[in-house]
Amino acid sequence: MVDSSPAVKRPAHTPRVRFRNHNRARARTSAAVACAVLALVGAGLPSPKPLGVGDRLFPHLGNPGYDVRAYDISFRYEGNTEPLEARTVIEADVTARDGLPRFNLDFASGKVRSVSVAGRGARFEQAGEDLVVTPPESVRKGERMRVVVRHTSPTQGVANGGWVQTRDGLAMANQPDAAHRVFPGNDHPSDKARFTFHVTAPRELTVVAGGRLKNKVRSGESTRWTYRVAHPMATELAQVSIGLSHVRRTKGPHGLPLRDVVPVRDREELRPWLEKTPRQMKWLERRLGPYPFETYGLLVADAQTGFELETQTLSLFEKQLFTVPSVPSWYKESVMVHELAHQWLGDSVTPETWDDLWLNEGHATWYEWLYGAERGGASLTSRARDAYKKSDDWRKRHGPPAKLHAVKTDTKTDIFRKSVYEGSAVALYALRQKIGDEDFRRLQREWITQHRDGNASTADFTRLANAVAKKDLTGFLKDWLYGEKTPPMPGHPDWRSS
Repeated sequence: MVDSSPAVKRPAHTPRVRFRNHNRARARTSAAVACAVLALVGAGLPSPKPLGVGDRLFPHLGNPGYDVRAYDISFRYEGNTEPLEARTVIEADVTARDGLPRFNLDFASGKVRSVSVAGRGARFEQAGEDLVVTPPESVRKGERMRVVVRHTSPTQGVANGGWVQTRDGLAMANQPDAAHRVFPGNDHPSDKARFTFHVTAPRELTVVAGGRLKNKVRSGESTRWTYRVAHPMATELAQVSIGLSHVRRTKGPHGLPLRDVVPVRDREELRPWLEKTPRQMKWLERRLGPYPFETYGLLVADAQTGFELETQTLSLFEKQLFTVPSVPSWYKESVMVHELAHQWLGDSVTPETWDDLWLNEGHATWYEWLYGAERGGASLTSRARDAYKKSDDWRKRHGPPAKLHAVKTDTKTDIFRKSVYEGSAVALYALRQKIGDEDFRRLQREWITQHRDGNASTADFTRLANAVAKKDLTGFLKDWLYGEKTPPMPGHPDWRSS
């Protein structure tokens, strides 16, 4: 993600143009429900409550006891102000030692019509932002369970993200913890899964989602679109776009299919920016290795989001980034590179916990700085020095890069702070100063190669840095990532942080 404030600093001469950070079974009869309640009491199950996987910043996010393998999600769109009728199918492997007599799904906003497990109706109730499901029989460890939830997916009046209303439709913005405002699931980056999306919409609209188009069927006045994501994906990276859109299809490096989604009326104005992607991709491939997914493109939304977002294979941008002429071209391109770099660093290699977010944003900011310097912006050293000067203040206000202060319930996007963007990029600059440019470049490529399509943590990064540099950097990185004060910058003893 790139955020207008507080995460990304614009050049002093650049105006702000982004305005804000950023089942098959039907309901049981009352008698059946009463029997189920008595059975639960007899079984000694505790009262339902929200659970989590232990994330320090989002304690109730994710759920223990199972590993999601795949999502199959269907939406029916009839307008961007109406809740969507939806069906979410979850295939998950049970990992709990004693099986699951009950399990939780993250789901906060929609109305649940019914839930089934293995084709049989299940009891469900809400606990905080969790949907608590009690199957007819306990699911044993090692079994794969198939959960079907019929629900609605609200498109307005939902705080902290989810669906974004555009001028002519919808798009998704699920970071950091808003996917469970769109569909039920295990909404934590540590549980990546395969995704298939089916969207039925009026035939005059175009639907595009992450991954590749697998099927398109017209029936009367509607069209049903099916997309499948080829690689495991975190819930917060899901993307579905519905609207009066033009889809531009071209080729990138090595014949990679590129597809960009823009408002029909703006396609000519935006085309020069879309044409820059192949060059940017070649530039990143020289540094990070081959692009990790099956396709890429820009989704340019006619909406005021206040951020850009690295949704997997289809990055979300707000139109104003490209159409306000006073914003320098080099800055626009560097933001494009920031989101493209995330496809390697954040999407393919996904953080184990939200404390590891700096691994995403620090690296993406690093390549944003590098590319911006080549296209007319300030030099890498100048950007690092400027950020270093402010680093102590960011650590005090927001926390150090790998241990941010706790976020408030009503402003969860506050996780995207200066510490985790420029503050993390400064830490990477210090690491390059410490181990040299050659080892630093090798570390970047090894990091992506070893953890492709998986999750990785700060501890994993430290171990790999030690191995690549052939020296113990544990204390060095601990000071830079967790220290309350910014350490001295190697090679620049004159740099001072206020």
